[in-house]
Formats: sequence, C-alpha cells, structure tokens
Amino acid sequence: MTQVLRKSIEVGGRTFTMETGKMAKLADGSVLGAYGDTVVLGTATVSKAPRECIDFFPLTVDVEEKMYAAGKIPGGFIKRETRPGERAILTARLIDRPIRPLFPEGYKSDIQLVATVLSIEPDNEADIIAINCASAALHLSRAPFMGPIAAVRVGYIDGQYIINPNEEQREVSTVNLTVAGTKEAVMMVEAGAKIVPETVMMECILKGHDEIKKLVQFIEDFREEASTMGLCGEKIDFKPEEKDEVFLNQAALLIKPAIDECIEYILEKDLRKEKRDEHLGSLKEALIETFFEDKAQIMEEKPIVMKWFKEQFDALEKEAFRNLILDRKIRIDNRKLTEVRPITCEVDLLPRTHGSALFTRGETQILSVTTLGPNRDEQMVDDINLSGSKRYMHQYNFPPYSVGEAKPMRGPGRREIGHGNLAERALLAVLPSQEDFPYVMRVVSEALSSNGSTSMGSVCGSSLSLMAAGVPLKSPVSGIAMGLIKRGNDIAVLTDIQGMEDHLGDMDFKVTGTEEGITALQMDIKIAGINREILEQALNQAKDGRMHIMGIMNETIKAGRNELSDYAPKIITIQVHPDKIREIIGPGGKMIKKIIEDTGVGMNITDDGIVEISAVDRDSLKKAKEIVEKITSQVEIGKIYKGKVMRVTDFGAFIEVIEGVYGSFGKEGLVHISQLDTKRVNKVEDIVKEGDQILVKATEIDHLGRLKLSRKEALLDEQKSKDS
Repeated sequence: MTQVLRKSIEVGGRTFTMETGKMAKLADGSVLGAYGDTVVLGTATVSKAPRECIDFFPLTVDVEEKMYAAGKIPGGFIKRETRPGERAILTARLIDRPIRPLFPEGYKSDIQLVATVLSIEPDNEADIIAINCASAALHLSRAPFMGPIAAVRVGYIDGQYIINPNEEQREVSTVNLTVAGTKEAVMMVEAGAKIVPETVMMECILKGHDEIKKLVQFIEDFREEASTMGLCGEKIDFKPEEKDEVFLNQAALLIKPAIDECIEYILEKDLRKEKRDEHLGSLKEALIETFFEDKAQIMEEKPIVMKWFKEQFDALEKEAFRNLILDRKIRIDNRKLTEVRPITCEVDLLPRTHGSALFTRGETQILSVTTLGPNRDEQMVDDINLSGSKRYMHQYNFPPYSVGEAKPMRGPGRREIGHGNLAERALLAVLPSQEDFPYVMRVVSEALSSNGSTSMGSVCGSSLSLMAAGVPLKSPVSGIAMGLIKRGNDIAVLTDIQGMEDHLGDMDFKVTGTEEGITALQMDIKIAGINREILEQALNQAKDGRMHIMGIMNETIKAGRNELSDYAPKIITIQVHPDKIREIIGPGGKMIKKIIEDTGVGMNITDDGIVEISAVDRDSLKKAKEIVEKITSQVEIGKIYKGKVMRVTDFGAFIEVIEGVYGSFGKEGLVHISQLDTKRVNKVEDIVKEGDQILVKATEIDHLGRLKLSRKEALLDEQKSKDS
C-alpha cells in the first residue's frame, strides 16, 4: 500500500497543508500544497550527471497555470494552454530568486522545478503556495539544496500587519509585499505600495520573516518525517571539483599584483565602463599568454588548467574590487559609497509621440515613451486569477546594443517581463483615477545603454514621460538600486550600483517612491541573507539617493502638463440614461457606425450609459458630441427653444425643437393656435408658415407623452427680460 505523508500548519489564520507520496512519484521531490481551495503541485527533478563545460548553475523554474484550475476553457482557436502568461513568468521569478543562491558553488547538474496550479480561488493566490511547494519539493529531492526557504505575503491595513491577506483585504491594503527567506535571513522581497514610509515597509518585511521561520521549520519537519517513511532519499554528497592548489598559488602570484596595478590605472585614468572592460579583458589574455608560455608542459598534460586559470583570475578580480570598497571606501569609478552618478533629464525629444523623456544616469540611458488612448485600448486580462482589463501598461525592452553586443532580437524574456512589471508597480500609486483622466496609458522604456539598474532608470524616465504627456500624476516617482559588499563583519552599502557592482556584490536592492514614501521595492540576495541593521541602512540610504534624483528630475518637469500633445486623442465623456444607449447604436449598429464614419471619431459606450468619444481633431470631437446630444436630448419643460415649423394645421403648428439626426425623427410638439401670439390669432398662417424658425417655450408633456409648446409664453418671457 502506498504511503502518503500529509501535514498541516496555520498560516495567516488559515490552514496550509502539504502532502507527498501520492502524486508525481517519479520526480526526485513532489509536494502537493493546499491553502483553502487553491492547490499547487510542486516538483523537483535532478539530472543524473552534471553538465560539462558550463560556467553557470543550470536551474530552470517553470510555472504551469492550468485554466481548468479556475473552471475556464482557454480562449482562441487552440483551446489549450500555450506559452506561460505574464503572471506565470513573474511567479517563476519569485521561486527562482531566493532559491538560486542556496546551492554550493560549482554545482552544475540540471535542476528543474515545476509548479502546476491545479485549483485556484480568489482569496488564496497561487504564487505564495507555489514558492513553498517548490522549496519543499526541492528539500525532499537529492539536490544539495542549502534550504529550505519559505514565503508569505504581507499586507498593511489601518496600522495592522496582515499575513497572506484575502482578496477583500488586498483591495484596501496599502502594501502588497511578498517576502521569502530562510530561518536565518530574508532572501527576496517584491513589493508594491500606496506611498508608505520606510519604517512601515521594513516592519512588513520583518513581520513576514517571523512567519517564514515557522514555515521553514514546518518544511524541515516534513522532510524528516518523509525520510522515516521512505518517501525521500539521501542528499547528494556534492564535492566541488578538486583543483591543483600548487598550480592555483603559482597563478595567483602572477595575477594578483597585475590586477592591483590595473585597478590603480583605472582609478588614475578614471576609465569608463567600455575602456575598463577592455583593459581588464586585455590583461586577462596577456597573463594567459605569459603564464602558459612558461608552462606549456602543464597545458599539454592537463588541458583543464586553462579553465582553472581563468576562474582564479575572476576570483581575484572580484576580491580586489570588493577590497577596494571595504578597505578604501571608494568604487571603481572613483565614487564615494553614497554617491549617485551624474544625471541628465530631457523631455519632448520625439515630435509625434504623446510624451517622451530621456533619462541618463552615468552610462545607463533609458528612453521612455508614453502613448495615450481611449478605453477601447485597454489590455484585456484573462488568466486563472482574474478577468478584466488594465488601463496602465509599462513595457521594458533590452536590445543587445545596450551592452555593446550583436545578438538576435527575440521577444521579451523573463527579465524584460520582470523589469516592466516592477516599473509598472512603481507608478500605479500616483496615477490619476479614470474619472479624473479618462485615458488608457502605455509607457515603453527602451534601454539604450546599460551599466546597472536600467529598471530604476525606467521608473524615472517613465515618470518624466507621463508628465510630459500631460498625465496629472499625484507626485513624481524616482527609483534607485542599492548594493551590498559583505566580508565577515565588514559591510558596505552602495548607492546607485553599476553593472560590475551588481555582478560582484552580494545584493541588488531596488527602491522606488515619491517624496512621501515608497511605491515599490525589489530585493535579491546572493549570500545567506541580511539582517535588520543592513536593511534599515539600505532603506535610509536609498531614500537619500531617491531624493537627490527627484530634485534633478523636478528641474526638468515636476507635474503633468495642462495641455495634451496635438497628436494625442482628445476624449470627452457624456453620461446618458441607459435607455438611450439603443438610440445611439441604432438598429444593427447603423447609427453609431454612421457617426464614426462621418466624424472620424472613436466611440465606446458602457452599460451604465457613459459615452466616450475620442478624436485627435477637436472639430470632429465637437461634431460627434453634438450628434449624440441631439439623439439623447430630452425637452426641458420651461425652457425656450428656437424651433422649426414642420407642419401647419387649422388648430396650430407642429414645431421641431430638437433636430433629428440622419433622417430620424427629432423632438417636436404642438403650438396650439391660442398659443401662437399674445393677441388673438384668427388663422395659423397669419403668424407662421412651414419652414419658419420661431421661439417657443416647452410648457407641458401630457399623459400621452405629447409635447405642448407656446410661442405666446416665449414672447412674454422675452418682453419681461427686456423690461428688466
């Protein structure tokens, strides 16, 4: 009989259950997690042998969102799930980032983590469960994983910190934070916020970590019990590749002084990234030629020593740059630890776009372009979590020329999706409401040049671009990336890290916000985690950096312009009674098609009677508005109209007070012969004839819905007005 292990723990006031032994038994590790009605299967598979000749850890994370999990059938013609959607990609990144650093250096066997969402409900999102199930599956597997890790979501409502808030709580929470970590420290943070102070954000992270400690212990106990039941095997006893220490010491004697001398030259000449990389690359090649010319026999006997030599060079290079920061408190570009690179901001670079901005910080340069559109341009969202639309979209592109490479141009990868999502979250809190600004907004950030933190450059450039386009942001938003160098108890927190500092450092900590507080945050750790003191220092240092950048941005533009671009669509909205919608659309849509054809506008009508009309040309907009108003207008009793005599009879005249549209009947009523003049009228034709334009006053709508008009009262009112 198959043994199944099932254990539960309370998290955020609800029961989280993990099970192994029933499903996916051929995977190295398999965990079925359930939280409410949300169910995720996490699996971990480890290759039998390491990959040869690679210089990276081949970890792959896939998230499979099955539409059946939400009781949906996929749209389109294929009717099956195809490529992962944006949310699945973001969840995969959330799993990968805290797990990747927790493998021994030099481990090269393929590991694949797959999280399959089998059932989902709105109150319990799948991403948190997927992280925990993937971690537990990996912990059960043979992989030499130095975990486990666990994750929770943290909300903040009315001064209260909420663990794994439900759907209703997420709607009103001022913080939406995902935090993952080990027992000892926080490993990853991803957050969006509605402008909150640094102290609140820090407490959210720490409250989340308190809950993570319990979950990590739960996963450890789960593995221990699974082991006693024979549901998991022994861990791989990974031993790093044995290297010839004598050879490495000989190489170090040549490499170390050469790197130290090279660093001094770079500092003295103040070399920029391109020249710096060129100088270090040339040094590496020159040392290889020098070393192996003297030791040709070693190369013949052990070809692998070339790989060892390059690895030793890279290790000593990393050590030298880190020591420069920790011992001398300067950076490779001669900056102080808290110094931000030179910044320039420009707007209105592109004549035909609705808004554009160029943000340059050091050698990182971002072009952000804003496009405004009507409601019909909203992005439709239909995934397992929700169905709806987005009126604000931020998209990020990273072409190969931005780092001086010649590579094929592909579609957006996981990195581009992640950076775009971060920049989007950074600005959500300051966007105007639909009522205040009835536009769909799309911002595209092009990384033209990259030397660190293009995502934060995208936030700054997009804030400038939106304001240049006339979007009334509640406040500008700036962003900055922080780094960390840690050697034992010595630490250095770096402001505005460049590419080399990200690559050789221990942390990438991105913070965005307004002058009042934080709007988004993202943190990745490459070491075993950070403590409260480092976190507090990084947040405070980031605030100083953000305010410095904000000051420069404000010198260029600090608020949304009052006028939109001449090339942006102008939008007006008209509220009509829902019963009038069918009159605007007309039989088979003929009326609305005719309006669009004749005026060239775009039109969108909601079920509650909001008519949105958009056009670049103001005259077209005005013409379409007048047509809609004519179709939907109602005669107001007591109002005076200039009407047209349509028919004359013995007992009065029928007057059209609101003109018909496209051959449809307008609004007309009867002026009885007794109401044609202030004096007695013997014959209607004595006063009016067909086609005349006259003033009439709407006096009554009778029980049959017939409109009664009076020229007599209109004349009396006109006389009173003159007398007064």
